[in-house]
Amino acid sequence: MSTIRSESLLHELNAEYRATKACLERIPETLFEYQPHPKSMTMGYLTLLVAEIPLWIKYMVTDGEIDFVTFKHASPKTTSELVAHFEENVKVARDALKTTTDEALEGNFTLKANGQVLYTSKKINDIGITINHWVHHRGQLTVYMRLNNIDVPSIYGPSADDKNFAVPA
Repeated sequence: MSTIRSESLLHELNAEYRATKACLERIPETLFEYQPHPKSMTMGYLTLLVAEIPLWIKYMVTDGEIDFVTFKHASPKTTSELVAHFEENVKVARDALKTTTDEALEGNFTLKANGQVLYTSKKINDIGITINHWVHHRGQLTVYMRLNNIDVPSIYGPSADDKNFAVPA
């Protein structure tokens, strides 16, 4: 039942999937408490955020709202649990996008904080912003990875950690 708009969003979600999974798979649970600065989130929370943002898309499409105060977070204890959580979240986001319509995507999405409406906008607009938000946090994660000598995977092209890539002199 997917439509041109949902197919476009699905394409974008799928395009970011591989690199995101490659990042998450490399984060050892021994570094979940790592925090590069007192104002920064821990690596564990950041990886959970990166793993859960696709789930937001499912709720945006099916429920039309998210309350970020009452949103139930998973609590993976290992890297494999984190990656499995990510995989499930991507699956439900894909399913939601595959079964929606252009008309449904023109409906409203509301972001709340403990029941209080923060804003409302069209789903089609906020799903794209959410994917950008996901990519932003994955970028933060790559910085945390670099600071911990974890090889950064290829994302949009070779990384300095790719064995076949030479950094120009």
